[in-house]
Amino acid sequence: MSTVSTLQLTTAVERIPGVGSRRAGALRRLGLRCVADLLRHLPQRYERELGERTVEEAATQGADAILTIAGEVETIRMSRGRKARFEATVRDETGTTLLTWFNAPWLRGKLHPGQRIRATGKMKRYGEWLQMVNPRWEVIEEDPVEVADGDAPRDGRLRPIYPASEDVSSAVIELAVGAILEPALRLVDDHLTDAYRAERELPPLADAYRKIHRPADEAEAAGARRRLAFDELLMLQLGVMLKRAHRRETQRAPALVANASIDEHIAGRLPFTLTASQREVIDEIAGDLTTPVPMNRLLQGDVGAGKTAVALYAMLLAVASEHQAALMAPTELLAEQHFATIDGMLAGSSVRLGLLTGSMRAAQRRELLERLETGEIDILMGTHALLTETVRFRRLALVVVDEQHRFGVHQRATLRAKGGGEETQTVEIPHTLVMTATPIPRTLSLTVFGDLDVSTIRHLPPGRRPAVTRHLSEAQAVRAYEFARSRIARGEQAFIVVPVIDESETGLKDITTHLKHLETGPFAGCRLAALHGRLDRDERDEIMGRFRDGQLDALVATTVIEVGVDVPRATVMIIEHADRFGLAQLHQLRGRIGRGARRGVCVLVADPTTEDAEARIAAIAGTTDGFEIAERDLEIRGPGELFGAKQSGMAPFFAARLPRDTELLRLARRDAIEWVARSPRLSDEPDALLRKRLLKAHGQWLGLGDVG
Repeated sequence: MSTVSTLQLTTAVERIPGVGSRRAGALRRLGLRCVADLLRHLPQRYERELGERTVEEAATQGADAILTIAGEVETIRMSRGRKARFEATVRDETGTTLLTWFNAPWLRGKLHPGQRIRATGKMKRYGEWLQMVNPRWEVIEEDPVEVADGDAPRDGRLRPIYPASEDVSSAVIELAVGAILEPALRLVDDHLTDAYRAERELPPLADAYRKIHRPADEAEAAGARRRLAFDELLMLQLGVMLKRAHRRETQRAPALVANASIDEHIAGRLPFTLTASQREVIDEIAGDLTTPVPMNRLLQGDVGAGKTAVALYAMLLAVASEHQAALMAPTELLAEQHFATIDGMLAGSSVRLGLLTGSMRAAQRRELLERLETGEIDILMGTHALLTETVRFRRLALVVVDEQHRFGVHQRATLRAKGGGEETQTVEIPHTLVMTATPIPRTLSLTVFGDLDVSTIRHLPPGRRPAVTRHLSEAQAVRAYEFARSRIARGEQAFIVVPVIDESETGLKDITTHLKHLETGPFAGCRLAALHGRLDRDERDEIMGRFRDGQLDALVATTVIEVGVDVPRATVMIIEHADRFGLAQLHQLRGRIGRGARRGVCVLVADPTTEDAEARIAAIAGTTDGFEIAERDLEIRGPGELFGAKQSGMAPFFAARLPRDTELLRLARRDAIEWVARSPRLSDEPDALLRKRLLKAHGQWLGLGDVG
């Protein structure tokens, strides 16, 4: 075990005085492996504590006061029902209080009569009882850990509340942080100069860590968080700008030809007139494609805005310049639909198309790949199968990635690397166009996609109207099916979306059981079928073909229909357990209906039980604007889970919060642009520590290893 004086930032948690092997294991499972990890494990909020009180004293405090009581557990009781409740009574020398936890059956094996515990929370009157609801608690051990700061609540202090787990409480983490804080702070070097910090009113790094873990007041905590959030945003922006500068400096792409004659020829191939918004985006894309600087552009537009037509235009520009193009979709169903749609648009033309999916037979695949490598295929569409080493193009000029948030940064880079070219200092790679029907919030577009130029199709084609959305409880669901049945009787069609394929103990509706229920109940006599990801391609094709042709009245499906499926007569969608789906996912699903002359109606069947679920249902029912939904999704979920961040391996934000820190993000971006312009590789001596920390945080996911 280390002593406080010998601690280093790399010292393992089990060597911290007072932690011990059992707690060390729990800390490690939280990702806290060493002193530096503890230092970076920031409080998620603070509570103003009144310190420890007796039950009698607690009765005189205000309802919002957070206080601590200590006593012996007298009784425990578990009640079942829609809101399962675990209750314990705790007695000290002055009286008894009731502790209540909702939806916490695991407490049955943790709390038992005779234990001495300490509980912290808000005290309120509940009938004849003083009650704490969902309090933090811990067993008062016979051999309490003796570490710096102790564990006794101090009257009136701000107590940090840390992200914790069932195995290790916030209080234990607070003790461990207290043990290492002062010696660790002496080891913290600042990567920002005094002058730079002073100009932006930022405290030194060590001060920021001290004040965020042990703030004297709310203002100190806010100032510390601002410094640490700025660091996170600056590091990310510097990484993005370095990558962008490196790409423009060392990489080249084929410069394609775009002129009035080619434009007239391509536009004549499309079965509709391009909208003004589509035209504007096409001009932006064509401007990129005609230069040798590799295009790296994001095309965003709401569901049904016409992104596929724009992507086809770009791919035909490549074909017109005697090059190849590739389109990668996240599912076989969507890849197949892209192929069918584009094949229909190009019927009678000399453009040669190919479709590559994982379920192709070996002989078909070999023949297709041979034709691709010799240049006999102009446009190849497919899934992740496009990423395999055996897929080789002759002259790939453009890569289109649909529903880009389904793919990680490395997957997009793998496809882009198939452009060929000699292994010289300047590498020829294809242009890249990534598409999404889930609009990217402006704040996030500056982070994960900061090196992308953004084009936006802002308006739906003429005649398209967004679907009407309604929320019903599970008890009201019968009304939704009665409505759907009436629409089917008029010759319209319906999607019924359920969250799982197989029946399970979760109680969620599954494909097989729900299909049988509909066949014998609400949709008796209707023509029904099931569609999900486990069906093979031929079976999916056959079912979707029958649905498109009007031979089926309704499909019971999973989210396999989330993107790309286009059935003009489908006007009704019922989404069971809608609170189990993400906000962007719900918006995508809703976009599958109302794609013909009649307006769609989407019914969300859900009894949300969490605040986030309630917020998602309210947001999707309250607006059809995909851009507004994207902003709400960012607010609810945060950036870590959105738009490929997880797949990319992007380092998480601990202090920064978007969109709350948008102004701080803009400041960091401005500084990063100026910094990289001044020091393109951060190779100046004063930047050495900054560069080291940047590469550690973002080098791998941004591919900065080659930015020497």
